[in-house]
Amino acid sequence: MLEKQLVRNLFFGCFFVVAMMMNGSAQTPDLLRLEYTVMPENESGIRTNRYRALLNAPFKLSDKSNYLIIGSEYNRYEFEIIDPLPFPSRSFERLHVIDLNLGYTFKWNEDWRFVGVLTPRIASNLKGGIEKNDVLLNVSAAMIKEKKNIEKPTRLVLGLSFNSSTGLPFPLPLAYFNKKFHPNWSYSIGIPRWDITYHSPNKKHVLNSILFVDGYFVNIQNDIFLSSNQSAATISLSALVVAAGYQYKISKAMSFYGLVGHSLIQRHLLRDGNREAVFDLNNEGNFYLRTGFKIGIF
Repeated sequence: MLEKQLVRNLFFGCFFVVAMMMNGSAQTPDLLRLEYTVMPENESGIRTNRYRALLNAPFKLSDKSNYLIIGSEYNRYEFEIIDPLPFPSRSFERLHVIDLNLGYTFKWNEDWRFVGVLTPRIASNLKGGIEKNDVLLNVSAAMIKEKKNIEKPTRLVLGLSFNSSTGLPFPLPLAYFNKKFHPNWSYSIGIPRWDITYHSPNKKHVLNSILFVDGYFVNIQNDIFLSSNQSAATISLSALVVAAGYQYKISKAMSFYGLVGHSLIQRHLLRDGNREAVFDLNNEGNFYLRTGFKIGIF
């Protein structure tokens, strides 16, 4: 039983580290990002809307290659539940995830750059202020090796990430590799996404096909009591999505983007205080639509 629980927690932990930790400084740091995502109603009768806003401010330190980054990210999830559930759903129809990002990056040597990020997080339905179980802590550290001014530029990211929502007492590995193998083509493999990308000759248009993960883990204040004599203390979503994307680059750092996809694997669950699943909310594959605007830092 303990081994089974460890395997389950390890898989759950890996998935959520992928989904929630590598979307920032270790890959494509953003100064500003405004984003809207919708997963339309499917056979489970639930429509999901997500609104995301991110703002980071880099501060150059004495050495021009060293930066302190202070920022914040807010995600709001809203659910439209079409088919009635066997218990009240008001407690989780609106969820909030609020991050404070504290990052530091410096050039380790001629080949490698270090990036460390500390992220205190509030993840809750916030029905009664902020409670102890609403607060989580995420920490990630990575080494980045970039070769830019060559015929076929590359980027390698190797790191570790600890996410308190996983229930695992140890960090998990992160790995990502990107290469431009043709003047108009590049690919990425690793965590949190695989993609192949076409870059137009004028560098204004970007098309890609993507495989990536998405998800969240949020505390529910005032547990939901189910007819099975169980109670739900948290809600989680994990999804593996395949999509086609388009990006229009206004400048080197500024762009609009959008993607259309479908979740290949999806688990939307209510969980008890031990993070065991107690009710399946929406485990059917679903369309996935996203659009947004962003400004890069570097």
